[in-house]
Formats: sequence, structure tokens, C-alpha cells
Amino acid sequence: MAATAAQTMSTTLLLSSPKPPSLSTSSFSLLPLNLRHRRPISLKSSTTNISAIISVGDELPESTLSYFDAADELQTLTISDLTKNKKTILFAVPGAFTPTCSQKHLPGFVSAAAELKSKGIDAIACVSVNDAFVMKAWKKGLEIEDEVMMLSDGNGDFTKAIGCELDLSDNPVGLGVRSRRYAMLVEDGVVKVLNLEEGGSFTFSGAEDMLKNCRTCDILLLIWRL
Repeated sequence: MAATAAQTMSTTLLLSSPKPPSLSTSSFSLLPLNLRHRRPISLKSSTTNISAIISVGDELPESTLSYFDAADELQTLTISDLTKNKKTILFAVPGAFTPTCSQKHLPGFVSAAAELKSKGIDAIACVSVNDAFVMKAWKKGLEIEDEVMMLSDGNGDFTKAIGCELDLSDNPVGLGVRSRRYAMLVEDGVVKVLNLEEGGSFTFSGAEDMLKNCRTCDILLLIWRL
């Protein structure tokens, strides 16, 4: 009798207890979903717009350079204009009027221009991150005629596109961003030979080095034809 009464009371308590709330979709609207979580810290590189350094076998990126023509008119030309269907030697210097560039690098190519062109080179061009007016004055100062084209990469767009920028901001003179020293042989827009110096060093990017490269190419071509 007592057991029956206890069971009846237990059943009554269960039936009278409030039902647990159902987890409907509307129930989740009560949750604090607008909590502000701390975002992960982004690691910024000290160098922006990093480009891969150009290498042998790569096609030169399109870019526009400027120069003064024989009539003293400011002109522009593209990398395609300079290299398409041609064999072109393109060399770069850290800065116009600087000692090594003025005494060795540029004069070397001026002196060797005739021999290089006798080996099938169609054009020889010097590129620097200087404006066209500076390049014009430098050309005049060294009494250069048409042996070497003096091309301005004023904003450094081409230099950055091939990954050859050189930051000389900490230099006592404060030269800013310039170009690494190099010399390359480009055939129909494709780099065939690349002598890229470390910074502004001048060890193997001169005219004599390019002449050796051209002779080697001639020998390899002869062997290939045998």
C-alpha cells in the first residue's frame, strides 16, 4: 500500500515538473554572437612588392624606358622595342656619374661596341634609375655617340620588375633605391646570359666578360651545327 502511494507521488512529480526548453533555431538568437575576438597579428615584411630575380631562360617583363634622341627630343621605348627579334646587351649601373660606372663599366662597353656588334649584337643599352636628363648629361660628359643607348628607368619600374633593386638609402650620400650592377644578353626578349653582381660590385659584368660570353656562344653554335 505504501509502495503504491510512493509510486503515485513520483509519477505526479514527474508529470507536474516543467518541460526543458526546446533548442529551436530562434533560441540561438539569444546567444551573444557579437563577441569581439582578437584578430591574429599580421606579420608585415620589411620589403613590399618583392619580385623574383630574373634568371637565364626568363622572358623580360614589359616596361617603358625613356631617353633623349639625336634631335634632343625626349622619347620612350618599351622592352619589346629594344629586344624583339634582336640580340641586345642590356647592362645596368647603380648611378650615373658615380666613379666605377663612369670610369670602367660604361666606357668599357663604349670601347667594345664595334666588336660586340660584329658578333651579331644589334643594340647595346645602359639602364640606370636616374631621370632622362641626368642620363643625357652623363652621355654628353663622356662624349658618347651612338655606341650605347642611355636609357632612364626613372621610377625604377623595370628594375623592380626583374628583382634587381638595390636600396642605398643608408649610403652616406643617400642614393635611395637604385639598380644592382649587371650585364645580360637578351635574344628576342629572352635572357640568354646574365652576369648579375652582388650590389654595386664590378667583377664580372663588364664588356670583356660579355665578349667572352659571346665567343662561348659562337663556339657552342659551331659545335651544334657540326
